[in-house]
Amino acid sequence: MTSSDLADTPVDLSSCDREPIHRLGLVQPWGFLLSATNDGTIRHASANVTEHLSLSPEAVIGRRLDQVLERSALHDIRARLQGLHGNHQTDRLFSLNLIAGQPPYDVAVHFAPSQVPVFVIEAEPSAPEPRFDAVGTVKGMMSRLLRAKDLTGMHDRAARQVRAVLGFDRVMIYRFGADGTGEVVGESRSERLDSFRNLRFPATDIPKQARALYCRNWLRLIENAEAAPVPILPAPTPGEAPLDLSSSVLRHVSPVHIEYLRNMGVAASLSISIMRGDELWGLIACHHAEPLLPSFQRRSAAELFGQLYSLQIESLERMETAQHDADARAAHDRVLAAVSADEDLSRSLQRIAEEMRQLIPSDGIVIRAASHIEHFGSTPDEATLNGIITALNRDDASRVFATREIASLYPPAAAQAETAAGMLVIPISRASRDYLILFRREMLHQIAWAGNPEKVATPGATRLHPRRSFEAWQQLVRGQSAPWLDAERRMAEALRVTLLEVVVRLSATVADQRRSTNDRQELLIAELNHRVRNILALIRALVSRSRESAETLESFVTVLNGRIQSLARAHDQLTDDRWGPVGLRGMIESEFHAYLGDSQQHRINLAGPPVLVEPQALTVLALVMHELATNAAKYGALSDRYGVVDVRWELKPDNTLLLRWRERDGPPVVPPNRRGFGTTVIERSIPFELQGEADIHYSREGLEAEFIIPARFVQLGVETPQATTTLLKRTQALRVSGTAMVVEDSTLLAMDAEEILLELGFDKVEVVGTVSAALSVLRRLGNQLAFALLDVNLGEQTSLPAAEALHAAGIPFAFATGYGTGLELPPKLAEVASVVPKPYRRQDIADLVGRTLGCDEEEAAGSTP
Repeated sequence: MTSSDLADTPVDLSSCDREPIHRLGLVQPWGFLLSATNDGTIRHASANVTEHLSLSPEAVIGRRLDQVLERSALHDIRARLQGLHGNHQTDRLFSLNLIAGQPPYDVAVHFAPSQVPVFVIEAEPSAPEPRFDAVGTVKGMMSRLLRAKDLTGMHDRAARQVRAVLGFDRVMIYRFGADGTGEVVGESRSERLDSFRNLRFPATDIPKQARALYCRNWLRLIENAEAAPVPILPAPTPGEAPLDLSSSVLRHVSPVHIEYLRNMGVAASLSISIMRGDELWGLIACHHAEPLLPSFQRRSAAELFGQLYSLQIESLERMETAQHDADARAAHDRVLAAVSADEDLSRSLQRIAEEMRQLIPSDGIVIRAASHIEHFGSTPDEATLNGIITALNRDDASRVFATREIASLYPPAAAQAETAAGMLVIPISRASRDYLILFRREMLHQIAWAGNPEKVATPGATRLHPRRSFEAWQQLVRGQSAPWLDAERRMAEALRVTLLEVVVRLSATVADQRRSTNDRQELLIAELNHRVRNILALIRALVSRSRESAETLESFVTVLNGRIQSLARAHDQLTDDRWGPVGLRGMIESEFHAYLGDSQQHRINLAGPPVLVEPQALTVLALVMHELATNAAKYGALSDRYGVVDVRWELKPDNTLLLRWRERDGPPVVPPNRRGFGTTVIERSIPFELQGEADIHYSREGLEAEFIIPARFVQLGVETPQATTTLLKRTQALRVSGTAMVVEDSTLLAMDAEEILLELGFDKVEVVGTVSAALSVLRRLGNQLAFALLDVNLGEQTSLPAAEALHAAGIPFAFATGYGTGLELPPKLAEVASVVPKPYRRQDIADLVGRTLGCDEEEAAGSTP
């Protein structure tokens, strides 16, 4: 179906959910598309192949691929296709010599669902960026992400870094709610665009089938919403379905979505899926006011970051779930202890109510058990309560039920919303319809929508048109309580098992024996269900963290996540010491700190002289320490409450370093059945990469290991303490504010400088990579610009014209340069500009800002008089 066909199709308000956006038969024009059968016969071609192959589509269709594309390129493409499994996996090839006599292309390949098996080749002219390090960029992005203090800060850092890599005007972290609506929970934007932070978007803005495609295809780019689409030829015959473009990179855009972007003032957009397991958690949504096509390399790096970001969110939410489960188990023990100590029904119920209100905040509780009802706090009157219980009895009484609006279940309850507007119902038994009900009062609140949600679309003459206004629209909500969180529901389900056992204990009479039997059966079923869920969750966690031998992207990301953190910590120490020797003790402490908080550091015993490790050996040692610490935390001495790890080192007479690792007082150690990647790192890294020695013993009392590091990699010295506290003091003492600018053509260094300046106190940092962009920021902000940090060498130009313009405007600036102390500046700039050589530390930038803005030395150093 073409775009004109869609425009001529009468639709109603649900048409967006039925629009076949994966079978539009159109692609975007920045690349071309070919599909072929397994024998290489071309079945489809986009109409613009003439621009790339110098052959008309009619001349291409029906020929073999090896007649139009280079054989060596086809060999590489088929090798990648061999590694794909299923119809929704995509692989990429960069700078491929696809067409004889033409510059290289970036290529994406996938299989498309079809009656006749076909694969799809999509190609775009390669835009090589030799100075862009995709792996280093993603590693640096994750390192910064993990330094966030909370989830909100993590979302903002993610948005800021994706914007720095891809160059969009606005990047949002967009989270889906249970009802399909979306909320912007993190944002980084240009001044020329309005903020959407904390605004809510209706579920109809992203239809169901679009969300389904986001689950299959991690990244979606619209380079120019106004660009004329390119049809895929030949057009389908009557009864034939167009080519399925679910996994296509070039798939064109629905006319409704084009109009939606136009109304929003967006010319280019890019979305990266944020997944939690198989579910779509949200999106990293990017907008730009003009057409924009980031290179395939940058898009791929951003996609990998999105996958790692998804894992980090899932990890944090799993930790939260584990904490709630632990709280529920502790509450179970306290409730049972209370009932055992006091068999009086009324007093037992009161104890239970007090315990529940501590675990799940509520304004009132009603407990109905064995025809006995107890009220605590703010609850509905008797008539309304009986009506609510009657309504509950009509439904399934075996599951926890929660609602923010009781009136949706029992309309007469609306009159008592000020007393009880929402409820969480925990069934205690089926036979007698006993319940524990937690109530919450009405919470008047406003929802800030991006436009009126009741006018999400207006039917036009022939098709649906999206809303035109995205200005904040306030909706006052009445008759609802505060929401019941997923964690609270899970805790209620866990406590339901406890309450079933309580009911069984309180059933003392012969008349209750039959009901007690049923309740015991319910208890066993609920307990079995609870245990099965825990086992399944454990299996899922083990699978997601133990597939080290697999070669899929998912397994790569899983293993990479922890090791990236270890390498990032080592990298931070190297940069703090100007890539000189790094203290061994500090490196080991940083690895343990990832597993143990400050309160658990007494379980680690470190002893040895102040040894410094050379940079070329630090990452090897850091990975080995990371794997040892990981194993200790999972299976060894740190996996319980009592184990201890001793790490001791000494310099032998020949100046080689002897490093001993001993675990004790932990669970019994059993040698591993197989040699995983982590074991390989521990046993082989130091002998292979450093020509040292490694000796591992799986003693039953605890793992023992000895490593010998050659003398050329170590030296005796004075270890430098970490600069975190110093930086914090400097940040507090400098008292900077306003907007700063970073002029830097390296994405990694630009993000580092931006992060440091924000930590020092600047409200905002404008990051640009060229002199023209810097001058544009200066013209736009003028005297609002408080400070500028300039890299001297910007590829084929220098930042000196920008420095001269800043000097003429009276705006403080400084240079961070790779020329070191040998930098020669024009006399008028040398008199006013401070310089810091690369690589620099956070402390260096703090000193630089202090000197440039006129802070005295004591204030810049963060010292007190």
